[in-house]
Amino acid sequence: MSDREILRSAAQAIAGASEISLACHIGPDGDALGSMLGLAEAASNAGKIVKASFGSPFVVPDNLSFLPTDHLVAPGDLPARPEILVVLDVGSADRLGEIAANAGKAKTVVVLDHHVTNEGFGDIAYVDPTAAATGEIVFDLLEIAGWDLTPSIANSLLTAVVTDTGRFQYSNTTPRTLEIASELVAAGAVPTLIGQRVYEEAPFGYLIAAGSALGRANLDEGLSVVSTVLTQEDLKTAGVDWGDVDGLIDTIRLAREADTAVLAKDQGDGRVKVSMRSRGATDVGSLAASFGGGGHRLAAGFTVDGDPDQVISAVVAKLGEFR
Repeated sequence: MSDREILRSAAQAIAGASEISLACHIGPDGDALGSMLGLAEAASNAGKIVKASFGSPFVVPDNLSFLPTDHLVAPGDLPARPEILVVLDVGSADRLGEIAANAGKAKTVVVLDHHVTNEGFGDIAYVDPTAAATGEIVFDLLEIAGWDLTPSIANSLLTAVVTDTGRFQYSNTTPRTLEIASELVAAGAVPTLIGQRVYEEAPFGYLIAAGSALGRANLDEGLSVVSTVLTQEDLKTAGVDWGDVDGLIDTIRLAREADTAVLAKDQGDGRVKVSMRSRGATDVGSLAASFGGGGHRLAAGFTVDGDPDQVISAVVAKLGEFR
């Protein structure tokens, strides 16, 4: 079956269901949440009963709170045995958190994703690593289903595309990406709203927390990597939470001497969440996969147990294998 036929099968399965559950990965970013909420709204407009969610912690990042959340429910409120569960921007079932149990009992699981590290799960899996964002895939699926783009849906999908391309600065931006963005703007998406809410707003406490992390940053010019740690104590002192500091990794990556940026976020419970960015010489997606995570060549992450400084040391020690 060709890729287009798989996407058509996914569209037919979704369009043929009367009740649709949707899920994206835990700690959703703009692509995960924008893709899911855009598809949820389109399905509801088509007369479907729709519920969408993501695994705990169930908190919408403040910089994405402008997206429509009418169909968003807590993970415990998703049907235990969905007629169909559409999984978006998820590379492996464990990234669903507790919703993995719903996926295991669903009549049909449809996976829509663009991560090259996708493990391949679900009854109908459409994975397109050439797509800059899962939002591009949803755009194509809506076209196949014949579902209209409203301004609200277009705004959700443009948020997905803008965030996963770094405002069209990353190398995953293609002519097709820009064509889709153009059509979304023509359908009513508002780039200024997305730009302001996602990239140009943060609580004052972000500056305090960023100052703490940047003050302990380390540059290894020989290995071309800049790294630092952000702690629970930093957040407490600054009066912010993890969702408020999502953009910190993009500040760290500004160091021109480094190809790779690594941010270890100490969760305070023995877990360390690591975010990584690359200018191109390092495949951080594969590097993250070696630690049980995933992502893209230029942006990826993983979560492990351990000491944050030791985790950074382990990452730096493996860097050479992925260049």
